[in-house]
Amino acid sequence: MTKASAMMMLPAIGTTDKKQACWFGPLSYVERIGEKSRVFVGGRLVGEFWSEERGIRNTLLLGLCKERRFRKDKLAVAFGVSHEHLRKMRLRFDADGEAGISRRGPGGSKTKVGEKLRARLHRMFEEGTGEREAHRRLGRRASVSRSTVRRVWMQWKEARQAERPRVEAVMEPELFEETTAAASAEAAKPEMPSVEKERVEEPVRSGRDVRHLGTWLMLGMLERQGLYEAARATWEEKSDSLRVTLDAVICALSLGERCVEGVRRLEAPDAGVLLRAKHAPSESWVRRVLKRYADEEAGSRLMLEMTARQMAQTAAEEPDVAAYYVDNHLRRYTGKHTTRKGWRMQDKRVVYGATDYYVHDEDGRAVFRFEAPDNAPLTEWLTPITRFLRQGLGKDQRILVAFDRAGAYPEQMAKLRDAGVEFVTYERRPYPLLTSTEFTETIDVGGEKYGLHEGHLHNLREKRGRVRRISVLTPDSHQVNLLAVGQEPAARLVEIMTGRWVQENAFKHGNERWGINQLDRHKVEHYSPETVIPNPARRRLEHAMLLARHREGEARSLMARLSEGDRRLERAERDLAKALSDQETLLSLRPNVPSHAPLSETELAGQLVYHPGEYKSVIDTLRIACANAESDLALELAPQLRRPKEAKKALANLFAAPGRVRASGDAIRVSLSPAATNDEREAFAGFCKTINHWNLALPGDPARRPLRFQSQLS
Repeated sequence: MTKASAMMMLPAIGTTDKKQACWFGPLSYVERIGEKSRVFVGGRLVGEFWSEERGIRNTLLLGLCKERRFRKDKLAVAFGVSHEHLRKMRLRFDADGEAGISRRGPGGSKTKVGEKLRARLHRMFEEGTGEREAHRRLGRRASVSRSTVRRVWMQWKEARQAERPRVEAVMEPELFEETTAAASAEAAKPEMPSVEKERVEEPVRSGRDVRHLGTWLMLGMLERQGLYEAARATWEEKSDSLRVTLDAVICALSLGERCVEGVRRLEAPDAGVLLRAKHAPSESWVRRVLKRYADEEAGSRLMLEMTARQMAQTAAEEPDVAAYYVDNHLRRYTGKHTTRKGWRMQDKRVVYGATDYYVHDEDGRAVFRFEAPDNAPLTEWLTPITRFLRQGLGKDQRILVAFDRAGAYPEQMAKLRDAGVEFVTYERRPYPLLTSTEFTETIDVGGEKYGLHEGHLHNLREKRGRVRRISVLTPDSHQVNLLAVGQEPAARLVEIMTGRWVQENAFKHGNERWGINQLDRHKVEHYSPETVIPNPARRRLEHAMLLARHREGEARSLMARLSEGDRRLERAERDLAKALSDQETLLSLRPNVPSHAPLSETELAGQLVYHPGEYKSVIDTLRIACANAESDLALELAPQLRRPKEAKKALANLFAAPGRVRASGDAIRVSLSPAATNDEREAFAGFCKTINHWNLALPGDPARRPLRFQSQLS
């Protein structure tokens, strides 16, 4: 499979642009091509309609409204209707069924303004007559209302403005915020239009003692990965500010700042050489550029484009089977707003936060990330994720996904098997325990001995069929059962599941090094009133029931230990009666308190909010690209270090190293002075020789001159 063919299988890559696609969910959008609209859900075409086919449009829209994962306000925007209009449509549909679906096309009754009357009104407007005076001069014989005259006047005004030549001001935001009184007075003056766009980019300049020059390693790696090419392709605004913004954010992340605010660390006199710009960009300027980029939905396309490139590489390198790990990661929320809750395994309880679903390869590199602000379970995301992998890798590529017990349910496993996806997961207890003598086969995984037994198939019940069951005896004599579908041998499946911790390590490293848990944007939006959420009243009722049963158990336990005539016995009987009475009351209330309810019918109406993920999607795409580039560099550096496990820590020191730049016509020579031990300096010297063979180039360099790194030994 070629790289181009693998990339074209991904949805919305190379086929849609910001003027055509309007997204309302993960891999779900409405694509407009002229008067025709096509609706995609999960990357698949589910329907299409022309602008005058209101019945088909309304039928598709009302059908998607039944899906809980789609927000009604985003559906309304995607289909080109107001939220209030959609609400009324849903009410009519609930009351009358299909008869309540409006099928009337656009346009109303025939206009009362003929050609002669329109020409007469236009002559009045040309003479300077306003809408009110024009309506008065027409008189009652014209039989037109004042609103009709105003409509003609608005159309005439818009036509005149469209014909008038305009000189637009295309001013880029300033890179520095002046603080002097003179600058403030100058800023208060009205801005003059400018025909030429202000340039923030500058060519590569030579310089001495340039701080953080080691970050050019990361910039060259991401240019090699195609990040900058993908960013330019997904944004129609041809602005050089995007390159400077990406450079600043990537340099800040490489220095360990973990968020956009870290660009403040770059503000130094030599920042112009580092970023090839007039000045170091301020944090607010970088945020404005990224916000404009994210609001135009370029961030989602950037993630898809980078995912397509990585999948194309996987398809070329994995001729047999491509194995991936799928798991969720909850980002805790500690702000002041009321958000949804989700289960966090590390805390063993439900906490405020949002869930991200990550897909990693066998080496622990993140492939892509999907955000689930409603904290949906893994079973709702496994099928869309595997379908997305199938579209990216092609129908001929074997795919194997590994996940934990959260997805090990019979219905979900049957869906994956029927979709042609191989998988391996843990079996949920209870399952039969085997004696140690039944583990006749022994395998070596990571230097440890595991017992292995593959016997009877596991029945999924309800006519869902059977899957493989593999029993594993761990080195500490514990039995773990695996359920799998596929052609891979049992030893290979055990190796994959024991290596699943690379994903957990990636989560830990991603947060501590790259800041994947950062909120990134504090803007909030309210959920639609029709959003179905877990009912807080029902949760309190269940908690009260649990406490009442606990009191009952304590009272019965105390009564069993007390002898007849004990003064505490009467009190225990009263506590028991009170606990039983409370349980009876709570049980009578339970049928009237549903477990889930629309937001408008709960106490959280008007309070429950979420943080939009478009902006964070852009930053997380950069974080994933940086983490993967760091892994590639660490693989080259580790063999040359005395302590290979410290390769990434040594790279962090190299990124922060100052140095000297000498730019010539054939190459850009970079001499770094890292803070390191003698062993690390020798390793850096050999590492730079290896990197120089890759012919890395700086983003935005039109000549694409190769970077030539060297590390000073003393």
